[in-house]
Amino acid sequence: MEKRGTELLRSLPAVHRLLDHPVCRELAEAHGHKLVSTAAGDMIGEVRAGILQGDETVETNLDMLADRVAERVKKQFQMNYRAVVNATGVVLHTNLGRAPLADAAVDAIERTARGYTNVELNLQTGERGSRYSHVEELICELTGAEAALVVNNNAAAVLLVLTEMAKGKSVIISRGQLVEIGGSFRVSEVMKASGANLVEVGTTNKTHEYDYERAIDDDTALILRVHTSNFRVVGFTYQPELSDLVALAHARNVPVYEDLGSGSLFDLRAHGIGDEPTVRETVRAGVDICSFSGDKLLGATQAGIIVGKQEYIKRIKKNQLTRALRVDKLTLAALEATLRLYLDEDLAKRDNPTLWMLLRTPDSMGPEAERLQAGLAAVFGDAADVQVEPGFSQVGGGSLPTEELPTWHVTVRSRQFSLNALEQSLRHVPLPVMTTMRKEAIHFDVRTIFPREIPAVVESVRDAFARLG
Repeated sequence: MEKRGTELLRSLPAVHRLLDHPVCRELAEAHGHKLVSTAAGDMIGEVRAGILQGDETVETNLDMLADRVAERVKKQFQMNYRAVVNATGVVLHTNLGRAPLADAAVDAIERTARGYTNVELNLQTGERGSRYSHVEELICELTGAEAALVVNNNAAAVLLVLTEMAKGKSVIISRGQLVEIGGSFRVSEVMKASGANLVEVGTTNKTHEYDYERAIDDDTALILRVHTSNFRVVGFTYQPELSDLVALAHARNVPVYEDLGSGSLFDLRAHGIGDEPTVRETVRAGVDICSFSGDKLLGATQAGIIVGKQEYIKRIKKNQLTRALRVDKLTLAALEATLRLYLDEDLAKRDNPTLWMLLRTPDSMGPEAERLQAGLAAVFGDAADVQVEPGFSQVGGGSLPTEELPTWHVTVRSRQFSLNALEQSLRHVPLPVMTTMRKEAIHFDVRTIFPREIPAVVESVRDAFARLG
């Protein structure tokens, strides 16, 4: 071994000395002696191996080694599940968790998580109660339904309804509604899993009242209509009005189940956004059962909400699958807090983040776009051209798929560095920022960046840019 290598080995501190360093002592108090001791031993072993392999650039300085141990421990304790900034402009971004929760919902979750709750206790009688009673009355008040039930997502709702209502019997559905939802899950496969027999009627683009009528027989348990919340068939098309389909089915004593998908309690059409019917309208049209998601247009946590006629919801509640698909106390807390906002429409528009983002106008976002542009321009200097440009946001999450919302994009066009490298680097900083890249520019859509996040976005970009070297 070269003289330099021998000197490095001699200067390498023992593990106990490294553990006695103030940085390592502080780490041990926070994370336990065993974990820090293991990290320190591994660090010393790696440095020693490097020296023996002839690497004379290794550092044996005690302070620097302690910092490396701290880095290792910090990385080990860093959550895989992390907060990110959504700068994509997709409001209900499935990969980013869809709807952000209202402050009231977050507070409700915290109160629930920190102690015990009356999740299945009737405080009036002191006896066991139903976990669904906490939200059922609210849901019925907001939708006009007779009864309601909550399960863990809308696909679960479809499975549960079909299992109870149509197992071993026929369910009629239009061919134009046999859609595939997220993660390659198909409505037809969910129906088969329930034990229901699928009866397809009509064609991809046209299904008439007489198609349904001809298909009804003694084996028909249900007519299922899948609302086109996450897809559109345009052009030469026809589907019966929901009220007409209900009248036809009820004349033959067949119940109608509407899978609304997104499900909105707020009429976005009044603000010029989309053509999505509200849940109340669907119930008013006479459907017997309706289900929709909690974490889409409703702006709550993930859930499948089933509403409808008392006689059918009562049956569904008793199905054994209901327990397997039930929601936990945190979901119920968040859902109740979110639903209460809808008791006052102005409160919902102000405090429900999903509605707030969807209803933002370019005028209201302009000052924030300028703040972000100024911050990013200061980060890049002459290395990039940073501009505010008009663009469009999307609703996302399988909701209003053709709707484009006018917005402002802060764009970054490089003069000296790789945009791909910057985009990748933005995913590896402590607070990752998710952007879009097109037309040789990185786009930051202001619609989905909360005003409070703008300083943090600038710092994340500064960090990511610095990492490019």
